[in-house]
Amino acid sequence: MSPFALFRGLLLLPAIPIFTLICCLAILCGIFILRQSQETIQLYPRLWARSICRLAGVRVTISGAERLDPDTTYIYCANHLSQFDIFSFQGYFPLSFRWLAKKELSRIPLLGAAMHHAGTVFVNRTQGRQALKSLDQAAAKINHGTSVLIFPEGTRSADGQLHPFKGGAMLLGIKAGTPLVPMAIKGSYEILPKGAWWPHSGTITITIGEPVTSSAYNSRQKQELAQLIHDRVADLLAPEA
Repeated sequence: MSPFALFRGLLLLPAIPIFTLICCLAILCGIFILRQSQETIQLYPRLWARSICRLAGVRVTISGAERLDPDTTYIYCANHLSQFDIFSFQGYFPLSFRWLAKKELSRIPLLGAAMHHAGTVFVNRTQGRQALKSLDQAAAKINHGTSVLIFPEGTRSADGQLHPFKGGAMLLGIKAGTPLVPMAIKGSYEILPKGAWWPHSGTITITIGEPVTSSAYNSRQKQELAQLIHDRVADLLAPEA
């Protein structure tokens, strides 16, 4: 490792929690003091994510955005390789969106409040009636025009490979009747794989595929839809894509 890369890493490790704290405070200040709209305060998480990418020496390129209609609500479905998937998407994705996150994050002091006021859609990932109710609430928000990003694998890939998509993740699209957009993230595993602490510089490429109509599927076909989106993402990840 070069001295410059070592210095960059030493700066980044403490910078991420500091930047996160500043972002949370900016969001809450924007909402409660400046009376900014939820759409306006999206500037703060965008700056937070871009600052982390730049400090880490990470460049982000996005292709296929012409396939999306800015006036349409989507559910973006991406593979998940690294924490830098979050930073790259948040910092550079060209259209408005919100995060779909597990409900446990809403209970973290300050962070949970900031995520809530920034429009994060929280879902209960446990089994049973509460999970279904949570999914219905999330679908209602999407129906009102909130595009969201989900990682249908459920967690980061430990080996850098694409893993099966969970059918439960597709229920949200089926309930909302919203187009699903397959997306492939490349390069983030090499920057910071799961379990690693020290990021490397590099380039992350986000490739956007053609939207898939979810209204043609019902809840009994959720696994069929999951396989279709998985295969579309796999095609986008292929070397020639």
